[in-house]
This record gives sequence, C-alpha cells and structure tokens, in this order.
Amino acid sequence: MNVWGQDRITWLHKANPVVKLGILLLLFTMTVLTHNLDFIMYQAAVFTVCLVLLCGLKLWKIGLFSLPFLIAFVSSASTMMLFGKGEIIWWEWGLFKVSEESFYRGLHLGFKGIAFAAEGLLFVTTTSSVALFYGLMQKLKLAPKFAYSFMASIRLLPMVWEEFLIRRQALQVRGMRPVKGIRGLAERANMFAVPLLAQSIRRAHRVAAAMEAKQFDGDQGKGRTFFYESRYSRYDLVIMLLLAAAAGAAYLFSIWAPGFGIGDVRFN
Repeated sequence: MNVWGQDRITWLHKANPVVKLGILLLLFTMTVLTHNLDFIMYQAAVFTVCLVLLCGLKLWKIGLFSLPFLIAFVSSASTMMLFGKGEIIWWEWGLFKVSEESFYRGLHLGFKGIAFAAEGLLFVTTTSSVALFYGLMQKLKLAPKFAYSFMASIRLLPMVWEEFLIRRQALQVRGMRPVKGIRGLAERANMFAVPLLAQSIRRAHRVAAAMEAKQFDGDQGKGRTFFYESRYSRYDLVIMLLLAAAAGAAYLFSIWAPGFGIGDVRFN
C-alpha cells in the first residue's frame, strides 16, 4: 500500500487538469500582484483552508508537505525583517535592525510564500502527471513528442533513486566504506555518481529508441489516438466557482476585517 497515496477523492481531483492549471495560473498572478498586507494574509489563510479540504490527504501528510514552505516562510520573513530598510526603528543590535517598514514587508513576503505553497500544493496533490500531459495534448495541442518525453523523464526519476538504494546496500554488504574528507568525496563519486549516470544514459537511450519506433519523430499528433481521453465536466465549473469565491472571500475579509490596515507595503 502506498502510504503517500490519496486518502479520499474530492471535486478537485475530478476536474480537468487543464482547467485547474489555468485557474491556478490566474491565482498565482493575483498573488504576485498583491501588495496589500491584509489581502495577502487572507489569501494565505483561505487557500490553506482550501488545501486542507480539497487535497484529499490526511492532516499529517499535509503538514509534512507544507514543512519546507513553513521553513521558507520563517527564513524569508525574518531576513526581510532583520535586514530590510526603514525609517521607524523598533530594535537594533549590531548588523540586525528591525524597523516598522521591514517588519510589515517581511510579513508580506512570508504570507505570499504561504499563498504560493497552498496554491501549488492544491494542484500537485490533486493532479496526476499522466492526466495533465494527456490534457495538454488534447486540449492545448501540445506535441506528443514533448508530452511523452516529459512523462518518461518523470517515471525515470524514481528508478534512479531505487538504483541508488540498491547500490548502497550492495556496497554495504560487501563491506565497502568510503574514507572521510576530500578523498572520500571522490570515492563516493566513483561508487555512485558514475554508475548511476551511465545507467541513466543507457535507459534514456532505450526510451528514445522505443519512442522513435512508435513514430515519435516530429509528428505533431495528426491522426494520433489516445488511450486516455481528457474531457470537460461539471466539476470544472464547480472548481472555477469555488476558487473564485475563495479569492473573493479573501478580498472581502481584507476590507471588512483588516488585521493591519496599512495598505500597500511598498509605500509604508
């Protein structure tokens, strides 16, 4: 059983990947262009709630997936707070200086990172790579030679990791231990990097030969049939309305219940 698999299927899983991609690109654009601290704070909160409700994963899995983004939130926000420019100084010690302006800009940068993470995880956790590339080929006319190349490369990555584990275990069984220091780095490169790279090149050559044998030679998909058919459904409309409502709710909350009330952080 796959521990990291989906625990439940939600509406977002059933929506067309191309529609989800378009909606989330619009949300990314909105987040990039947002400079109001209250609005970006509510974006981070609302889309985090959407992630919890719609991703189909248990809370502990969401927490593990979100941990790197929380670390990025702390690091980016604290860096801006401690080293940003400002006129109203709150605290200063040596090279560190926290001003009112740098504090709010740090929060703005951190909340923007959380909003990006929630929006990105919404897409990644509810969309399979196969469904996405089939949708791109059928709906946006992406050339099959590019789509299948991407799918093949994604499938090869877990194989490389599996080969690394197998080789490490084989070396441990044989009692081979690299020495420490610079010499040890060179030994590790000979033990792992070179064999894995050579095997990856062989596998990539076999995949390229197989794709060439199946007529992936520059044909833009004319007359080609697909095993999976990408269709639009009512779930696409539901997801469009739901995510639009989430963005609208974040904007309304920033007006009705502003947490900071400072407006555009670029001018504060």
